[in-house]
Amino acid sequence: MIATSSCCDIEDSNLLTVPQALANIRADIQLLESFEQVPLRSGLGRILAQDIISPINVPAYPNAAMDGYAFHSHDLSTPGWQTLPVIGTALAGQPFNGTVSIGQCVRIMTGAVMPVGTDTVVMQEEVECVGETIRFQTGPVQAGQHVRLAGEDLAIGQVVLKPGKQLLPPELGLLASLGKAEVCVKRRLRVAFFSTGDELCSIGDSLKAGQIYDSNRYTLYGMLTRLGVEVIDLGVVRDHREALRQALLDAADCAEMVITSGGVSVGEADLIKEVLLELGTIHFWKIAMRPGRPLAYGKIKDSVFFGLPGNPVAAMVTFYQLVQPTILTMIGATESELAKLWKAQSLSKLKKRLGRREFQRGVLERTPDGEWAVRSTGPQGSGILRSMSEGNCFIVLPEERGNVEIGEWVDVQPFGEFM
Repeated sequence: MIATSSCCDIEDSNLLTVPQALANIRADIQLLESFEQVPLRSGLGRILAQDIISPINVPAYPNAAMDGYAFHSHDLSTPGWQTLPVIGTALAGQPFNGTVSIGQCVRIMTGAVMPVGTDTVVMQEEVECVGETIRFQTGPVQAGQHVRLAGEDLAIGQVVLKPGKQLLPPELGLLASLGKAEVCVKRRLRVAFFSTGDELCSIGDSLKAGQIYDSNRYTLYGMLTRLGVEVIDLGVVRDHREALRQALLDAADCAEMVITSGGVSVGEADLIKEVLLELGTIHFWKIAMRPGRPLAYGKIKDSVFFGLPGNPVAAMVTFYQLVQPTILTMIGATESELAKLWKAQSLSKLKKRLGRREFQRGVLERTPDGEWAVRSTGPQGSGILRSMSEGNCFIVLPEERGNVEIGEWVDVQPFGEFM
């Protein structure tokens, strides 16, 4: 059973914490089961749907890890200086076709197939060339050195990647090394979103008295696009009951997740709550966090619903702390936990009220002695979007913490964990 909060004003101490809210959401959502086959390059950022099993050895053959000379390790049995005649050359893509006997060597380049009869490479920097022979000291040279064995990276039949792995550039290269032209990934989650409010003005239009430009649609578009979901932008919906009602129904009909920004506080014109109660269910309405206290989570038909605050920083914070991990969980990503916390020493005094978790914006940097330190970006109002642009981390202050003095240690979440 999902824990619920009252929709009326109550003290922060009675509200769900961020971890509690996220746990309740995860207990309520359904995972996306469908998948599709896409070209390898189109798999970037997508979530793997099936095991990847290596059909080949990588590398497929023993090869040189260094430029040098290939020979048999038996020639190391004589201590001191060893002299070997060079009987040929092996290049990457152009193997030496003969057999190398004990007491002989072949000039070899990085990546070239080890010639038959060889198992060791001495680097070219460690030899003296005398005509068609080389001389080197055997003591520092180890048997088998500078040789990549067949299957050393990946062996035939080995599970290379498991479902839930997000495919990033290293994974694309890994799949390419196996000769995979296509990859099976989870289908894109469909996410519909819109902004609400009579005060919103579209970019390109002139502001009238009391209007503001709608920035949330652009931050939401960017955050959603970075997650690789199918983004459905439904624009701006005015503060009219029937318009909101129809927009929510349309969104739920075309998407597995619906996100709105604005209209979730307690103002007279904030109709999202009333309309949502008519169409679906509300599991909770407020969170013990700042910014982002007025956040709604519920269901419309079979679609997950998030009602984000209208203030731009609050919308971004609630998205990163609750919406993004929910999306990753729904598409089966294994790396869907909240971003890891780092420790840093505060260079600023920070004001903090007990009973709520705060996500202040900060600048994380290295001190001359190599420690991590963080300073505030300045004013922390939930409408100061500049603080997200100038900062590079959240300073995370838990519910039980009060004011922070200069020099005290705090938790931080680098923006790189999200963006």
